Amino acid sequence: MDGTILIADDDRTIRTVLTQALTRAGCKVHATSSLVTLMRWVEEGKGDLVISDVVMPDGNGIEQLPRIAEARPGLPVIVISAQNTIMTAIQATEAEAYDYLPKPFDLPDLMKRAARAIETRHRAPAPRDTAPDTAAGGDLPLVGRTPAMQALYRLVARVMNTSLSVLVTGESGTGKSLIARAIHDFSDRRARPFAVVSANDLVTPDGPGAVLERARGGSILFDEVGDLDDAAQARIVRMLDAMGEDAPRIIATSQGDPAQRIGEGGFREDLYYRLAGVTIAVPPLRVRVDDIPHLAEHFLLRAERDGLGPRVLSQKATEMIRAYAWPGNVRQLENAMRRLVVTASGEEIGPAEVEAVLGGQPAAEPLRGGAEGEKLSASVERHLRRYFDLHGGQLPPAGLYQRILREIETPLIEIALDATGGNQAKCADLLGINRNTLRKKITDLDIRVTRRRKLM
Repeated sequence: MDGTILIADDDRTIRTVLTQALTRAGCKVHATSSLVTLMRWVEEGKGDLVISDVVMPDGNGIEQLPRIAEARPGLPVIVISAQNTIMTAIQATEAEAYDYLPKPFDLPDLMKRAARAIETRHRAPAPRDTAPDTAAGGDLPLVGRTPAMQALYRLVARVMNTSLSVLVTGESGTGKSLIARAIHDFSDRRARPFAVVSANDLVTPDGPGAVLERARGGSILFDEVGDLDDAAQARIVRMLDAMGEDAPRIIATSQGDPAQRIGEGGFREDLYYRLAGVTIAVPPLRVRVDDIPHLAEHFLLRAERDGLGPRVLSQKATEMIRAYAWPGNVRQLENAMRRLVVTASGEEIGPAEVEAVLGGQPAAEPLRGGAEGEKLSASVERHLRRYFDLHGGQLPPAGLYQRILREIETPLIEIALDATGGNQAKCADLLGINRNTLRKKITDLDIRVTRRRKLM
């Protein structure tokens, strides 16, 4: 890699790590904790690539992208952010960032993206007439730091301004309608209508015409299209074929995959191929358990804004909601959090209160349950195949090896520490690693030290 890279991040550790890695790769590096300094370097003509955080002491990194583009057209900017929501991914795409990576990022992956950005340097962003209306979706509960959700955010950001039809699939309560709404609200059609179509709108032959009149070049959402009967499906096919200029964007949601019902005669093949220009599979909560505490916190804060009072989950309560399978997905989690806000006796929600609420929820399989007698390798394989399947035929984000190791290593060390009463010497002996190595892993993996896990 050959070039000069400008880094803006208020975290000194990240600046140091990136500076050392990029310098070893052959680059010249200028690092700062100030956007003012970054803009001075850009305006002076320094740098072949910018790597910038979003939330900085003196401003917002994404909001600087238009200024960077104006001062240095074609200068690529990679945005890194701990604000791992769909909003960040969409805003970075709207601002014409070269790439976006959530924190914590995989260093080898970032290095590859940086090398590719320096090598190409061909993107010259066109000026945009309007900024995205962040207020329209600022409260979307599309929160997730897991790789599956980050991949989903990137896919939404890539397709939102295309004319391709979008099919959003997923279990009930995963947020399919929110994804559909986000695609419209952050696209260049956001000032036009968003028409939600149900089976009742397609009962009569003139129903599709009325739908087109409502949409007026905006977006049409066929909600739960898999539930429509054959007559309604036929009317949609004729409507889609008859659309002329200024046609609306077509989005559909479905609990199951309509493609699996084609052979059974439950879904028209010609309609499927008209709807599935791009398929977005929304993962259920049980395969992105690391997002559950963040979603719970999000819903508690929303309840506080609604005037229901401040509430926080105790550590044990957080562990309990993380271990639950949530068959109703995000919708069920939101309802449970609102019940807890109302029924909690104090500001901190304890395990007894969580147990009282979850005891009345629908029964669910244990989150980590597998076949009786199943070997560990078989269980790991099953989960990995499901993770790959969630990406809808596309490859997961790069850096998978290190992410999987981290997913396995963290609970292994936590359970071993619990089993040895927090004695690090015994824990290191149990794991078969050096005690100093264990200390370093506890720090690197950000393993929380509780009363049972006291550093020796």
